[in-house]
Amino acid sequence: MPDTPRPEGERIAKLLARAGVASRREVERMIADGRVALNGTKLETPATILPSLRGVTVDGKPVGAADRARLFRFHKPSGLLTAERDPKGRPTIYDALRNALPKGTPRLMPVGRLDLNTEGLLLLTNDGELKRAMELPANAVPRTYRARTYGEVSQARLESLMDGIVIEGMRYGPIDANLERRTGRNQWIELTLTEGKNREVRRVLEHLGLEVSRLLRTAYGPFALSDLSRGAADEVRKHELERFRSSLRKGAAE
Repeated sequence: MPDTPRPEGERIAKLLARAGVASRREVERMIADGRVALNGTKLETPATILPSLRGVTVDGKPVGAADRARLFRFHKPSGLLTAERDPKGRPTIYDALRNALPKGTPRLMPVGRLDLNTEGLLLLTNDGELKRAMELPANAVPRTYRARTYGEVSQARLESLMDGIVIEGMRYGPIDANLERRTGRNQWIELTLTEGKNREVRRVLEHLGLEVSRLLRTAYGPFALSDLSRGAADEVRKHELERFRSSLRKGAAE
């Protein structure tokens, strides 16, 4: 029996993610909520295959063609939620981004998250597929943090984190941690990890008996916070982004 020809195109969830509507997972939820339609008919599955976004609407509004992938750095201050809105009315990163980004910037999605009281480098992109690739643990994109802590810890104890650690049944992968400087019982610790689980750095340090008074993300992959001012944002150069995306694709193929 001859094979049934497969329809040409890509899944609607993937197309909408690439167009910057939302991440693929968020698009799936939007479809489940009946917010996505094709030529006026609500779509029922994110597995729908389409050659393009022609005729597709989200909340009744047509979806434009996908722009090229863009990536922005943002120096997130402490006290901002990494969310579009908060039912409690707390300020979010988007409140700050309105003034930090130039006019005409496309809708951006955060790559990963930073807790309310965590500051530092937050990357944002208009491309849901790039967001997903950077967040996937399988791609092992390193994130680097600096933590100001109070308590007693040795370099040897920090080095044991390279073997991973289990805390309350949750396993955390290898963490490269190093003491930077110490004043009495206060010290700065630099940590690099690739998983980025919820509150991972704080939970691991607290498990070691340390009190975290400040947590700052200084790098995500090859992109560093450097001297970007608190509350400021800028765009990663196109050739730097393309070089990074090429390294992601190369790593996935190996």
